[in-house]
Amino acid sequence: MVATQHDFTSRIEWTGNRGDGTRSYRGYDRTWSVTTPGQPVIHCSNDPRLGGNPALPNPEDMLLSALAACHMLWYLHLASEAGIVVQSYQDTPIGAGESTPDGAGRFVRAILKPHIVVERGSDLERADAIHHEIHKVCFIARSVNFPVSYEASYATAE
Repeated sequence: MVATQHDFTSRIEWTGNRGDGTRSYRGYDRTWSVTTPGQPVIHCSNDPRLGGNPALPNPEDMLLSALAACHMLWYLHLASEAGIVVQSYQDTPIGAGESTPDGAGRFVRAILKPHIVVERGSDLERADAIHHEIHKVCFIARSVNFPVSYEASYATAE
């Protein structure tokens, strides 16, 4: 099987210059915008512990969200192929990070916590087994260097 090359683009623009640039560490905002072709602008900030705006997504939020979204999209695809009708899917993932005294940080693991509502009569054992297949195909999960696990819960649609 021959792999196909894909290019993804975005534009990142720092928006936090208060007039003096980075003349002093506390003299600028940790804000920026993300623009991808044909998509709405996403306004972002740094983690609040590092001086960011807590009302805006930060890089860690975005990485965790991308990981969970990729998992969800593959789950829906594979469930459809398996004949499992998903009515609702919500996830509240948790990313565990660590920081060293010099400020360097990294994710050490992520736990996806999807709550999935399936059609009555669905094979819940098969529905759960699908999660184990996703790590083989999810673009984001295959790209990160930390373990990703899941703790799914299920309900049946009334």
